[in-house]
Amino acid sequence: MKNLVTSIFLIIFTVHGFSQNKLPEYSSAGFYPEENSGREVFNFNVGWRFLKAEAQGASADDFDDSDWEVVNLPHGLEFLPTQASGGVNYQGPAWYRKHFTLPESLKGKKLTLHFEAIMGKSKVYLNGKLVQEQFGGFLPFEVELEKYLEWGKENVIAVWADNSDDPDYPPGKSQKTMDFSYFGGIYRDVWLVSTNTVFVSNPNAVDKISGGGVFVHFDNVSGNKADVIVEVDVQNSDKLNKDIHLEVQLIDKKGDIVVGKISNSTIKGFNSKALQQKLKVKNAQLWTPDTPYLYDLKILIKNRHGKIIDGLRKRIGIRKIEFKGKEGFYLNGELYHDKLIGANRHQDFGYVGNALPNSGHWRDVKKLRDAGMRIIRSAHYPQDPAFMDACDALGMFVIVTTPGWQFWNDKPIFEKRVYKDIRNMVRRDRNHPSVIMWEPILNETRYPDYFAKKVHDIVHEEYPWQGAYTACDSHAKGHEYFDVTYNHPVGGKLWTSTVEPTKENYTNSLVDYSNFEKSVFTREWGDNVDDWDSHNSTSRVSRGWGEQAQLTQALHYAGTNIAFTSLEGLYMTPNQHVGGTFWHAFDHQRGYHPDTFYGGVMDVFRQPKYSYYLFMSQRDPNLELENADSGPMIYTAHEMSPFSTKDITVFTNCEEVRLILMEKDTLIQRVAKENHFMRHPPVVFKDAYDFMDLKKLQRQGKKKQANIVVEGLINGKVVCSEIKRPSKRPTKLKIEIDHENIPLVANGSDFVPLVVSLTDDLGIVKRLNNYSVRFEVEGEGRILGDQLSGANPVNLEWGTAPVLIQSTNVAGEITVKAFLRWEGINTPVSDEFTFESIPSKKKMIFKELPRKVQLNFPDSHENQVKNKDLQREIQKLKQQINRFQLEEVSKQQEEFEKKGN
Repeated sequence: MKNLVTSIFLIIFTVHGFSQNKLPEYSSAGFYPEENSGREVFNFNVGWRFLKAEAQGASADDFDDSDWEVVNLPHGLEFLPTQASGGVNYQGPAWYRKHFTLPESLKGKKLTLHFEAIMGKSKVYLNGKLVQEQFGGFLPFEVELEKYLEWGKENVIAVWADNSDDPDYPPGKSQKTMDFSYFGGIYRDVWLVSTNTVFVSNPNAVDKISGGGVFVHFDNVSGNKADVIVEVDVQNSDKLNKDIHLEVQLIDKKGDIVVGKISNSTIKGFNSKALQQKLKVKNAQLWTPDTPYLYDLKILIKNRHGKIIDGLRKRIGIRKIEFKGKEGFYLNGELYHDKLIGANRHQDFGYVGNALPNSGHWRDVKKLRDAGMRIIRSAHYPQDPAFMDACDALGMFVIVTTPGWQFWNDKPIFEKRVYKDIRNMVRRDRNHPSVIMWEPILNETRYPDYFAKKVHDIVHEEYPWQGAYTACDSHAKGHEYFDVTYNHPVGGKLWTSTVEPTKENYTNSLVDYSNFEKSVFTREWGDNVDDWDSHNSTSRVSRGWGEQAQLTQALHYAGTNIAFTSLEGLYMTPNQHVGGTFWHAFDHQRGYHPDTFYGGVMDVFRQPKYSYYLFMSQRDPNLELENADSGPMIYTAHEMSPFSTKDITVFTNCEEVRLILMEKDTLIQRVAKENHFMRHPPVVFKDAYDFMDLKKLQRQGKKKQANIVVEGLINGKVVCSEIKRPSKRPTKLKIEIDHENIPLVANGSDFVPLVVSLTDDLGIVKRLNNYSVRFEVEGEGRILGDQLSGANPVNLEWGTAPVLIQSTNVAGEITVKAFLRWEGINTPVSDEFTFESIPSKKKMIFKELPRKVQLNFPDSHENQVKNKDLQREIQKLKQQINRFQLEEVSKQQEEFEKKGN
């Protein structure tokens, strides 16, 4: 029955545009497993015992942890409210312990535990023995297990994690003075990797400059031809000589082998061997953001008898990137046709902090790609591996940054760890086609004179081939060493200082592009604070502040006729100015200020603001993308409320907009490209709306006419449209799943947001209200968050509220129910939504599972019955009956007004 349910679920997803063979694929410990290769990977996220405190003796194998909470990873120490800035998150030690028994089939194998990241500093113990100590919370490390494992009995791994301030490793700065929050815990995946004694290494586990693991680079990329050079580091962990063959296969999307090669070699003792193959590819499909074609690169190590002793897969995109100074950015030998416009990204999410599952990272990339963005700057640290995988697959360039922000420590250990981070971030991400630049500099930091050249050189040591470019601010010390310069465009010129232009210094602070020889990029733009203490800004807008505030933010980012960097300002620059990433994609939490950073085009749950559609309107309407929303679009930033502006603003990428008011007045405006550098500036219909006109129609019984039809036209034909209606009496809740067509995986860690809206009978969201909603879940899912974090019950904001549903380890049906916290005879009715989770393909190793907890909430006397479902059906019937009575009341009011007139 479960297999049938899963099949039906996948059929549903195929219908909605994400077929089974296109479901997201996430790497594990830096690779994709191959069957029957001698290499296995196990999900090690499930069933950890957890304590948010120091615990003396917790490293011992016989320590009593029976009263600790059981959690799954990724895990972020605690659930937090949506207003979690100002240092409200816990900082200090925490412990994780996992009891496990390994199958006998793994005995004699090389066993490695791969941590994608643990926040802060950490120590890993196995059966009471310290096996690894780590400093830094954003890059992977590995622990070799076989020396300390005990077979035939239960093993215990214990992890001490401390996210408290420590200046001795990057970023180093105290959270209370940081522009982002550290959060904490084992907040990324953990994998158990099993290999034979001859195996391909992990580049982050062996200290080899421009080596270790698999390193892919390209040469002679021209037209549809390319040379793919594959370097493979093979390790031999026993003392016997080994005759091996390296087989490399390049496989296209159809599953056909495009080209393959075999070489012979011998490795001895504990030595390692670097092997290389050059694959000449004809009719190559080149990677671009709009056509992100990925090949499978299969690496097979065979013995002299042809038996596979290790194998893995990488996903690569063949592409050539070049920054040619004043000429600008070239991709695959051609000048790039457009500005690279995008955003910075912190990964924190509502309630869970940084502890996002892989699907959450993928959805983030998908949403930003749908908005027309083509580049992300990873502020201010390397992002999750799943995020990088998504950027490769969905067509998003990435600027990879080293951990750091406004901090330098003169102690040698800090500098040494900075260099280590830079090497490890290049080693981890060097094969991703999405990587366009490396930012090894410590962001906005005063550092010693020699530092800039040193970090630039490290990147090129680790990536000595064509295609590695470093970037640094034009005003920063040592900027002359870097390949690309960061700067701000103002009125067709560039800033020469960190001071924003004013009337007094405007002329003196700007220079022509001719003064710069390098290609230029803007790393952060769009923020508009009054001062760095107050942080008031036209760009920092909470979604819940409503229509006017959101519209102000959107028009600010558009930036027509303003002096600072904006979409308009970036589009008016020459080819030398490649593009820019605005600050910031999503609302996020900070340490040094009590306010959440509200500058995102989406909130902390990735619900869009008006500015999201501004960016979307810059898409090319003629461009059809396979992996993202594309084509013509139109969005009306107006809610027809009593407080809506008289002007009606429309975001579109069409040539003309036709607006039909109340089914009688028709207005047409052509998108004013001739007056703007921006591809598709906002269209504003001045003085088109008046609430009193709407009221008059309603009173005349012409409610059906109370609407605004907005149509987008290209070549005189309507290619997209929408209709706006004012929200009427709120009557019901409506739940929708925000999954981006990515199914929920039953691995105990994956979660998906659902969004409940308060609507009228037509489904129009009632934006202006102060209702509180509570949730219940049944089946193979659980609610993330608690009453203390404000997750359940939750107040509606701008008419909607999210709930995060996490899977269990069993695939199956999940039903989510939403109710008003206080229900009455005339209150809107509840809703429920049922969906399926699918089985996980990854094998899991665990002993116990988290307990399923259902929170209890105070109910009104009407709800205090045992059969809640029956009671709610009774409530709905009562409400239907009462609606008839209320309609009579409305008629009486109308008749009274008519007589009064």
